[in-house]
Amino acid sequence: MFVPLALSAQAEVETLRLANDTLAVEITPDIGGRLLSARLVNKPNFLKVGDAVVTEPNPDVSPTANNIGYLGHEIWVGPQSHWWQQQLLNDTRRAAKAVWPPDPYLILAKNTTQEKNAQQVVLQSPNSPISGVAIKKAYSLVSGNPNQIKLDVEATNIRDSNVAWDIWFNSRVPYTSQVYVPVANMKDVRVEHFSDTTYDGLTHNFSDGIFALENANSAQKQGRKGKVFIQPSQGWMAAFRADQLLIIQFALQPKSAIHPEQGQIELYQEFLHSEPDAGLLELEVHAPYKTLAPGASMGAAEIWTLLPYTGANTRAAHIEFLHQLNIAGKL
Repeated sequence: MFVPLALSAQAEVETLRLANDTLAVEITPDIGGRLLSARLVNKPNFLKVGDAVVTEPNPDVSPTANNIGYLGHEIWVGPQSHWWQQQLLNDTRRAAKAVWPPDPYLILAKNTTQEKNAQQVVLQSPNSPISGVAIKKAYSLVSGNPNQIKLDVEATNIRDSNVAWDIWFNSRVPYTSQVYVPVANMKDVRVEHFSDTTYDGLTHNFSDGIFALENANSAQKQGRKGKVFIQPSQGWMAAFRADQLLIIQFALQPKSAIHPEQGQIELYQEFLHSEPDAGLLELEVHAPYKTLAPGASMGAAEIWTLLPYTGANTRAAHIEFLHQLNIAGKL
C-alpha cells in the first residue's frame, strides 16, 4: 500500500507511507529524505521524531546551516572528523576541524522522489558541495516477510577527484529502549563517557556474548551522556521498546574495513532525569570506509524486523526471546 499523507494539520513535509497488514513506515523526501516512523500496525512509532518536523519543515540549506533535531532515521557519511575537511565553502568549520553539524545538503535538503509504488519508495539527494557525494535511498517492504523493511543506500562521488567516506545509518529511538549487541569480547568495545558538571557517564553490562546499556539514572548528576564504539561478533543489534522489538541486521564487516575512528555499531545515549521525554538513543551502523573515484558508487543496506513482544522487561527475558528467534541463523 502506498499513501501520501501529512503528519498533522500544521505539517508541510510530504510524507509517503508503505504498509501491509503487519507494519507501516512513513518516509519524507523533505528535510534530508528520512524515515519518520516504523511500527507494527496499531502500535506507536518505534522511532523518536523531533517537533521540528512540524515547526521547521523548510530549513535553510547552505554551507553555514546548522543541524535541526528532526531525528527519525537518516543517512550520514563518515568519519565524523572529516565532515568539513573535504570542502572550500565554509572556511571556519574547515579550520576548526568541526565535527558538528553533519552535511546540511545530506540532512536538510529536499530529496527527489524517483519511484513510489506499493512496495518501495526511492529518494535521491541533491549533489552535496560539502561531502562531494549524492545519496540514493530505497525503502522497501520485503516480499515474503511482512515484518521486515529493507533500507538500501548508494553514495556516488559527484566530483572530478577522489572522495573517501563510509555510509552511516543513524536510527533514533527513546533513550529508555533496551538495546543488545552481540560482542565476542569487551576488548571489541570502546566506551566514551561525556561527563561534565551536568552529565554522568554511561552504565552498561556484558555477559554471555551480549553487550547492553543499562539506562540507569545517575545518583551523582542530572543525567547521562556518552557513546559506545563496537566491533560486533554478528551482523545485528536489537532494541526492545514497550511491546515491540526492532532488530536491525546488516553485513558484518572485519574491523579493518571500518574507519579506525568509528565502530561498525555505535550507540549514542543522552538523557536528563528531569526531561525523560527528551532523552535520546542512537542506533548507528557504519559500512566500510572506501575511496571513490569520480563517478564511482558504493552501497550498503540494513534490514529491519519489527516483532511484537509481550514478555517481561528484563535482560534475561529479552535475551531468551532473542535466542528463540535464532537471529544469527537468519543472516
